[in-house]
Amino acid sequence: MADTGSERWFARATKVIAGGVNSPARSFRGVGGDPPVVMKRGQGAYLFDVDGRRYIDYLAAFGPLVLGHAHPEVIAAVRSTAGEGSLLGTPCPLEIELAEELVRAVPGLEQVRLTTTGTEAVMSSIRLARAFTGRSLIIKFEGAYHGHSDGVLVRAGSGASSIGTADSLGVPTGVTGDVISLPFNDGQAVRRVFEEAGNRVAAILTEPVVGNMGIVLPQPGFLQDLAALAKKAGALLIFDEVITAFRFHYGPVATQLGVIPDLYALGKIIGGGLPAGAYGGRAEIMRSVAPLGGMFQAGTLAGNPLSSAAGLATLRVLREEQPYDRMDRFAEALAGGIEERAHSQGIAATVNRLGSGFTLFFGETPVTDYTTAQAADAGRFGRFHQLMLSRGVYLAPSRYEAWFVSAAHGQDDLAKTLDAVDWSLRALKTAG
Repeated sequence: MADTGSERWFARATKVIAGGVNSPARSFRGVGGDPPVVMKRGQGAYLFDVDGRRYIDYLAAFGPLVLGHAHPEVIAAVRSTAGEGSLLGTPCPLEIELAEELVRAVPGLEQVRLTTTGTEAVMSSIRLARAFTGRSLIIKFEGAYHGHSDGVLVRAGSGASSIGTADSLGVPTGVTGDVISLPFNDGQAVRRVFEEAGNRVAAILTEPVVGNMGIVLPQPGFLQDLAALAKKAGALLIFDEVITAFRFHYGPVATQLGVIPDLYALGKIIGGGLPAGAYGGRAEIMRSVAPLGGMFQAGTLAGNPLSSAAGLATLRVLREEQPYDRMDRFAEALAGGIEERAHSQGIAATVNRLGSGFTLFFGETPVTDYTTAQAADAGRFGRFHQLMLSRGVYLAPSRYEAWFVSAAHGQDDLAKTLDAVDWSLRALKTAG
């Protein structure tokens, strides 16, 4: 293999960064080994590596960059704000404006607390549910990744699955002893837990549309059943919308699915490419959070001016320009084109899609939960990933992640991507 800038940079990284990456999701081990491509910059729908090669980007930084890279209005907001201080350590107008916009846009979100990451948002929402209910049990679903806090690294998807680790070392059994992980879309399993231990359940935690074992939609009635079971037992329903909020329309996916949770965890898009998260829900629940109540949560960088400015600018563009229909049509054409080309080559493949996000699974079995997601052909996806990369298309280096279409993608990108798909699938078919 020719010596590349990525190889040289990664060799340096492995000496000073554990595993050479600051998140295992960035590693290429799940798709054929290292080194990963080292990117220098992003612009619009494109990434550019350290050797100057351009890639059509469907990673979108794992979801936040719904407007594409370096959107001029977001950059302008960050530059303007930076001149007035990047961190104040006090309340500031921008964080209050961001909170106001979130409360306006998200039904059921009466009050909110800003955090620095989606991981913190989920972790805090769980702590709040336990504080409010006085109970300890949390129900989550297999293959759903809710950040890397100890209590939710139980049968997690995304990066943990891609590196072959269902659970993390270093997490005491006492921490996970109050977490029950069930198959997604299995309402009967949830009902059995409530029949046996409903008075101990603090909350059901779920992504309403799962994004970290691939895009997996809830079966009809599943979320409604969760809401009813939680309400009857006095437990809370928490929607992890770190990925889904503002991705498919201006607001949470909850409103599209017709179920409003007790608490939300938000992130990614609300930071406009900078670190941001949020959690919140009904005011009566939020009164349990310090300084009003006894549930402690804090963060030096929570609601910092730069993240708040970037988030507000992103939400303003989304609200005013409403690019969702265009993104949806692009993703529909791309996903349909992939399935059509795979079937024409006799390659078993299925695509799960909602709006501008979708996942390609190599296999014949429809993917409805973690078990069926794991059944997809990992080796074939890895080869497909490398082939697409060689044709200038950058995908998340995991069969469990989504392809994200941004508002910056255009028809030329669609045509070039489908050409790359056609070439890659033919190469897969030839290789057997």
